[in-house]
Amino acid sequence: MALSFMSLLTTGKTFIRDVENLGAVAVYVPPEGGFEGRYKRRLRAAGWYTQFISAPGMGDLAAYLTTVHGVRPAHVGKNDIRTFFLPPALDYPLEKLPSDVKGLALWFYDGKRLSRQELAYLCELTANQPQLKVVIELGGDRQFSWCPLKEVVSAA
Repeated sequence: MALSFMSLLTTGKTFIRDVENLGAVAVYVPPEGGFEGRYKRRLRAAGWYTQFISAPGMGDLAAYLTTVHGVRPAHVGKNDIRTFFLPPALDYPLEKLPSDVKGLALWFYDGKRLSRQELAYLCELTANQPQLKVVIELGGDRQFSWCPLKEVVSAA
């Protein structure tokens, strides 16, 4: 009881400071959920525009985030195979950010399915674009915890 009460009292200031300073952060969340939602709200309240992306199924990460890319819906048999082209998931929102926000924070769900090379690309991307921050869920833990994504990439 005391542990869950104490977790409600956390302000998230150290998490927000680490996200702002490091650029890319790996988080580990409890399997029952709820804790990550609190940190997402705190990130938005600190002035960051947040965008949530499911990591599996993106395909080429660089193409999905920075270029116009084709997407094919499931083919059900009788229709023609079509390709729809979508705008970049990163460049367009960065261009259209409101003036009152600090930048864009991408929050990736189920990031444990991304390769080491893709995680390194996300670290490099945040180093090149100061308005971009990345938070990626890499696994479970008994409590909400985080570490720099560079440490995860170098350890793997």
